[in-house]
Amino acid sequence: MCNDCLTYCLNNSFSKHEGKTAISFFSDGKMETEVTYQDLDFDSNRMANCFLSSGVKKGDRVILFLPKSIGLIVAHLAFQKIGAISVPLNPGFKHFEMIYMIEDAVPYLILTGREQASIVKEINPKFNVMIIDCDIPYQDLDFFRSFKNEEPPTDIKPEDPGIIIYTSGTTGKPKGAVLTQKNLCHDAKNIIRIWEITKPDVICHALPLFHVHGLCFALHTALMTGAGVVMLDNFSPDDVVDILMQSEGKNACTVFMSVPSMYVKMMDFIGERSLNFDHIRLWTSGSALLLTKDFEKIRTVFGKEPVEREGMSETGMNFSNPLNGLKKAGSIGLPLPELQVKIVNPETHENLAPGLIGEIWLKGPGVTPGYWQKPEKTASAFKRGWFKTGDLGKVDEDGYYFLTDRIKNIIISGGENISPKEVETVINRLGNVLGSCVVGIPDEKWGEKVVAVVILKPGTSLDAEEIKKYCRDNIHKWKTPKEILFVEEIPKNRMGKVLRKEVKKLFSR
Repeated sequence: MCNDCLTYCLNNSFSKHEGKTAISFFSDGKMETEVTYQDLDFDSNRMANCFLSSGVKKGDRVILFLPKSIGLIVAHLAFQKIGAISVPLNPGFKHFEMIYMIEDAVPYLILTGREQASIVKEINPKFNVMIIDCDIPYQDLDFFRSFKNEEPPTDIKPEDPGIIIYTSGTTGKPKGAVLTQKNLCHDAKNIIRIWEITKPDVICHALPLFHVHGLCFALHTALMTGAGVVMLDNFSPDDVVDILMQSEGKNACTVFMSVPSMYVKMMDFIGERSLNFDHIRLWTSGSALLLTKDFEKIRTVFGKEPVEREGMSETGMNFSNPLNGLKKAGSIGLPLPELQVKIVNPETHENLAPGLIGEIWLKGPGVTPGYWQKPEKTASAFKRGWFKTGDLGKVDEDGYYFLTDRIKNIIISGGENISPKEVETVINRLGNVLGSCVVGIPDEKWGEKVVAVVILKPGTSLDAEEIKKYCRDNIHKWKTPKEILFVEEIPKNRMGKVLRKEVKKLFSR
């Protein structure tokens, strides 16, 4: 194992900071569990040996279909030590969504919470499932504690896959981006470097753990430096503000990583109050574009300019405004160390000059080697070693990058990527529906909100609330359309292609 491996870097940190509190876990706004770095090290060894005894081996995919919890984190660390591949999934996924994920990942084992277990068993009762009760405090979990706390003797290499993160696609079939040990290690080291994350830092963690933002950018980074993590089981604006207000003690936070919709909710909660957050040195924003007016409001409410950044499931973090220096509202900032960037004409692949809009291409040690079990998708995502992001953008005369649009039709609502095709597939399963089109339209609260136009079969009836309920029953609630219009025709060109821009205009009338 070498220092380019995430596992090596984490083990080194665990040994160096063994007596320090690593994670303070809050459930429903109240402190539930504290674990030290030594606890994480020994418990992940015990859990790794437990999983090895049950047949998990290097290279196996293991789905983490669990609520945010210390148990999830220790299991993830255990799989990294074995060389198994963590596949974190949204614990709110429904039956319809999980069928594809399981079929695609082909996991050896599925870890679930109690609520999630029934969904998996409904799909196939023969799946290899292990239930971790996340409703009880972590210290009460005992299924692994009888195993040895010695690290398993597994040879981990930089090119070995560490995690698979599923990213939505316009076809409705998500792609699993494979991130290697080297990808993950490089990404965390980059963030530590540019944001100057150190041992005295305490990171307020209110993000989900099934995305690169919460799992890699926040958690991996903190654990590699020996920083403290104040972790909430879910985002609640009042709970987060209460925690961020604490200026003394070991849970006094210095860093807050967030998405724009969280900031909006927190600022709505604060209202006209003037609160003191001077002890927090870094506020970051990513996963969706931050409106200029919200950038200015964050500076006013929280006392510092937010550091906007950009990343992808396939690449880790790519751009960031500088910690110390000019932060441009609306810009994703400057390229991170060792990242090569160029902007090209999407059709001719010619390099474009500053100021011109084109597709952003990337090359660097953080970029995925490809998509799980999708060689054709992998081949089409790369050109002469460059990863084609599918994002349109430009660079200004100062070297700051800006995203202007997306080539694909993915909707980003509250930091979540949503496939219109996936939502359309669910709506179209309703018996009275002839066809549908799902798009995203601008929304001050969510960045974009999901909306749909629907054509009903002649002589039938269905109201918007029935469609929304059906969606909520089959896919996660943030994918459910917030507005539905019933139309006689969906705008299309002569070739039968849906004109999504024209669909969006229907919601501005």
